[in-house]
Formats: sequence, structure tokens, C-alpha cells
Amino acid sequence: MKTWHLLASITLALLPGAATAQSTQPQGPGPAAGAGPAPGQRLTVDITGGISNKMPIAIPVMPTPNALPTPAGSTDALGNQVSEIITNDLKNSGLFAPLSKDQLRPVSFPQVSAPDYGAWLPTGAQALVQGFVQANGDGTLTVGCYLYDVFAKSEMVRQGFVVKPAEWRRGAHKCADTVYSRLTGEGPYFDSQVIYVSETGPKKNRTKRLAIMDQDGANHRFITNGQSLVLTPRFAPNRQTVVFMSFENDQPRVYVYDVGSGRKRLVVNQPYTTFAPRFSPDGHSILFSMIVNGNCDVYRVAASGGAPVRLTTSPGIDTGGSYSPDGSKIVFESDQSGTQQLYVMNADGSGQRRISFGGGRYATPVWSPRGDLIAYTHLGGGFAVGVMGTDGSGAKDLTNGWQDEGPTWAPNGRVLMFFRTAKGSGKADLWSVDLTGVNERAIPTPLDGSDPAWGPLLP
Repeated sequence: MKTWHLLASITLALLPGAATAQSTQPQGPGPAAGAGPAPGQRLTVDITGGISNKMPIAIPVMPTPNALPTPAGSTDALGNQVSEIITNDLKNSGLFAPLSKDQLRPVSFPQVSAPDYGAWLPTGAQALVQGFVQANGDGTLTVGCYLYDVFAKSEMVRQGFVVKPAEWRRGAHKCADTVYSRLTGEGPYFDSQVIYVSETGPKKNRTKRLAIMDQDGANHRFITNGQSLVLTPRFAPNRQTVVFMSFENDQPRVYVYDVGSGRKRLVVNQPYTTFAPRFSPDGHSILFSMIVNGNCDVYRVAASGGAPVRLTTSPGIDTGGSYSPDGSKIVFESDQSGTQQLYVMNADGSGQRRISFGGGRYATPVWSPRGDLIAYTHLGGGFAVGVMGTDGSGAKDLTNGWQDEGPTWAPNGRVLMFFRTAKGSGKADLWSVDLTGVNERAIPTPLDGSDPAWGPLLP
């Protein structure tokens, strides 16, 4: 049958032993990709305008060449779910305006790589995302992802992702990342995870557990049981290890936790309070704060353990260290000037200099993965999340909630997640905001949430 030959031409095998989503170029049904429009005609999204400049985009249900059952559900049902996830990812970025379901039309399998541009032009969509979901003979799934310029009638992207059925959502996120990056020029961030502190209970007696979820709130799971208070979890670059502060046995200490095995160990086995941990970009070291004889300083220790190295020596409170992406510098907070401000130093502790000089106080600094900005919590009449240049220039608050704090960067350095505490209730929720300060939204979690940390892109 012709259909079988078409299926054979687009089957993409998962490499032996691979445990991650594989990317390749699907041949797809129909003609090969066209040359596309001239460079000056390429679709682009205005990433500075935010909500007022959303690009209309059509994301119809993805067909399947053959509806087959899989451990994740039928491939035709998955085609609908995949398109919904792509729609939500792009919509939540604040840069796209996906067409509503009543504006969409069914797409047949052969039309995936040969779109009916004439049918889409009247909708006003400037871009079109089509694709397919296919069950492969080895038990994997292929999610085909195609991006078209509707007005230029040309193909912009053709990509395929092979995933295990249990990880089918990753195929959708990877497609959304591909579309997002191609149209904005920004790095991807949808196929990533967040670790945070899940909270429940009355204001003065909160139960706090560590939880991990996808960046959109899906695949949520708890990794601690709530018997001990936990704070400030941070991923290692490999995402398999987490460092956090725990009040186990009523002693505030920093622990390293292996996500796979569930085992944990003390970072520094000394009789001192340790807190505010964070991994170095290469994962070989851990920054943390330690209080010794009433003085709080920033220290570094090998991730495998060993003797800590003291990096700050001022007679005040130095804490909250965060490395630059290249590992050469550290931003931290200190009250050595009399108020809580931000400082930058070399990785060995030398060359300390203050960079924040605005009104109020500054805390919880974290370096952007792009290296160009530092996010912070601004305390002055309230709590706000903002960003400044690495030299302190251009400081700008992005939020104005009653108590917004604890920013963490998306892998692409354009979006921040933070937590917002409602006035009077003590209940906190996770939110995100982009660098325009315009696109702000709540992140769904089953319970209250605080202290988020965004992990790197999944492999």
C-alpha cells in the first residue's frame, strides 16, 4: 500500500541505549522542503513589545498516519494533546496569539508537509505549526514538527523528535521550543523542569516539601515527605542532584540529594548553621553561607565533599552567592555598607565591589545564564523582582506585587520564575515574568509554592 511506504519513509528509530528525546529531520509525506522566502521576508517576533505585539499562529490538531494504541494512549488522541501543549507553551510565552479551536481546521496526514496555505490565509495566522504523532515499531513515538510562513507560503522548520511513550509531553515541548526559537531568535526553555518548596498548613506551622515538575506544572512529584522543614532547593547542572537547606533534627544544614536514589548527605559536617546553597556552572563546587562565631560568610566546597574555603571576610552578613555562567565571578549580598546590597567578586573571593546603589535593599541575586544580567529581590516599601546589568547599571523592577521574591532564570535567560506571598495569609504561589515585565502569569501547582529553581534544558 502507498500509505505503508509513506510510513516507512518517516520512521525514526531511537538510538540503542538512548534515554532522552532524539531529534532528527523527518522526511514526512509529500514534497521536500522548499527554499523558503528571502532573508528579508523571514517571519520574526518582536520580543520587546510583549503582549501588545503577539504573533497570530495556527496550531491545528496533529494527525496520525495510523491510529494505534500506546502506553501513553492512542496516537490520534496524543495528536490532539500534543497540539494543545504546543499551543499553551507558545501562548504562555506572551509572544504568540494561537488561533482558537473554532478557527482551526482538520489537517490530513499528507497535508502535514504540504499545507493548504489558501485555507489558512483568511484566518490571519502569520505562522502555521503542523505535525504528526506516530507509533514506531520499537515502542517509541515520533512527534513530527513543521513550521510554515503562511504569507510567504514556505517551510521554515522541519524537525522530528523520538520519545518514549512515558515522555510524550517532551516531544510537544521540544516542538514548541523549536518554533519559539526559530521565530524569536531566543533560546528554548519549554523542555525543562523546576524544583520548588511545596507548602501547606497554617501560616505559623507550614509543612514544606521539595517537589519537582515540568516548567508548565505537569509531571509533578514530591521528593521529601515534609517531616523536616526544607528551603532553597537548587539543581546541579546534571539535574540529577539537588542541594538544599533542611532543618532536620532542628539543625539548619545544607544537604546534597540524589534524585534517582533518594539518598542525601551533609555538604559540610561541622557544627555550624549552613544555608543558601548553589552549584557552580560545572557542578564541581557548591557555594553556601555558614555562620561561624556569629559571623556569616560565603564559602565554597567541592561537590564531593571536603574542607570549605571561605570567600568573604567582612564583619557583616555575606550570603546568597551565585556564579556567573563561566564560573569566573560570584554575585552575593552583604550588609557591609550598612544596608543589604549586592556585590560582585572573583571566584576566589578577590576583587569585591558593590554594584547596587538604588533606594532600598537588594537580596537573592542570581546571574543570568546568558551572563548579561543579574536578577534580584528589591526590598523597599514591598518586595519586587527585578534585573540589573552585571555592573549594576539599568536596574529595573519587573513586578509590583505585595511580596515578590526569590527569582530564578529560565534556561534561555529571558523569563524569570519567582514566588509571591499574599498579604496577611502567609500563602505563597509561583509566578513567572519576562524581561519586558509585561507578561506575568501564575504557575499551576497542587499546593502553595515558594523558593523555585529552574533547571537547565533536558537532554
